[in-house]
Amino acid sequence: MSSLEINSSSFNREMKLPLSPPLVEGSAQEPLGEDLNEVEEKSKDIIKFTTEKLSIDEVSQLVISPLCGALSLFVGTTRNNFEGKKVISLEYEAYLPMAENEIRKICSDIRQKWPVKHIAVFHRLGLVPVSEASIIIAVSSAHRASSLQAVSYAIDTLKAKVPIWKKEMYEESSSSWKRNKECFWATGD
Repeated sequence: MSSLEINSSSFNREMKLPLSPPLVEGSAQEPLGEDLNEVEEKSKDIIKFTTEKLSIDEVSQLVISPLCGALSLFVGTTRNNFEGKKVISLEYEAYLPMAENEIRKICSDIRQKWPVKHIAVFHRLGLVPVSEASIIIAVSSAHRASSLQAVSYAIDTLKAKVPIWKKEMYEESSSSWKRNKECFWATGD
């Protein structure tokens, strides 16, 4: 055998690749039954207020569904400045019974307006340092337009109606409670 010849039988044995990937239980290659509509998954609204650091991955996983092709997120974070002042953290408080009830109403409104599957609204309470998430809203739906519109509606309506208060903590040891300009109970200055 010269140096340019290749032993085809040993080459084929060593380099043989499967024609298709192995079948994994639950993969898209398995038959799903007679009709995709047979797959039932109960819609979920998940609402959580916590003093713990929020996880984008955790919230995203809660709304993923095999019936959906879209997952949209809004993540609100603490920025390091406001009107020329250096912000070091935010502090959030909420009237929890009313806040949870108002967010449930928002979820219900979303379901009336758009065909969405799952909704998760997680809001941080207490101190939230710069760059950390204060709120994560996640919505899954069959198509992106519904979940994108639902997420936008959720944050805008939450800021306007839900009794959550924010205090900005500044570097120069001062602080200021902020009102949401969107709140229906806020009066014009």
